[in-house]
Amino acid sequence: MNADDLDTAVAEMLELLLPLRHHDWDVRAGELDWTCRETAAHVAHDLTAYATQLTSRADDAYLPLDLEVHPGTAPGGVLRIVAACAGLLGAALRTAAPGTRAWHWGPTDPSGFAALGVNETLIHTWDIAQGLGLTWTPPPDLCTAVLDRLFPDAPPGDPVQALLWSTGRIALPGRPRLTGWKLKAALS
Repeated sequence: MNADDLDTAVAEMLELLLPLRHHDWDVRAGELDWTCRETAAHVAHDLTAYATQLTSRADDAYLPLDLEVHPGTAPGGVLRIVAACAGLLGAALRTAAPGTRAWHWGPTDPSGFAALGVNETLIHTWDIAQGLGLTWTPPPDLCTAVLDRLFPDAPPGDPVQALLWSTGRIALPGRPRLTGWKLKAALS
């Protein structure tokens, strides 16, 4: 996975959610404990964390920093922050040498950080869409790429359903909904 994949995922998010920026974003995002606004801010936070990990080449832990989106920021503003943070991660991905490693529960390469960013964007766009009463399906090709990179033990079949199951969003026939999950970004 790479920066172009992240750009595609974020473009999907913005295309879906920007027209709804005047709706009530203080409702729960799907079944999360966060509101839609908090969930979008979480995406921005994680994209920033991935960018700083990669550019610092941190090798043993996450850097002790946080992104704070000011309380009361309008949904359109939060989405602009997501886009800006995605731009930071995209720039980090585009400039990192393939051999670059940084810590995400072990040494992780740029494609791992790209997959992490795409995963966060897709699953939380789905959560926000649920909270706002929308039916939205993440792009199957991006789901396949995320599954291949982060969830090697995902069930076969529809990649959208497999990603939603792998991240605890849905149950599948014969597979109860997960209450905890692990993704594998670090290289062996």
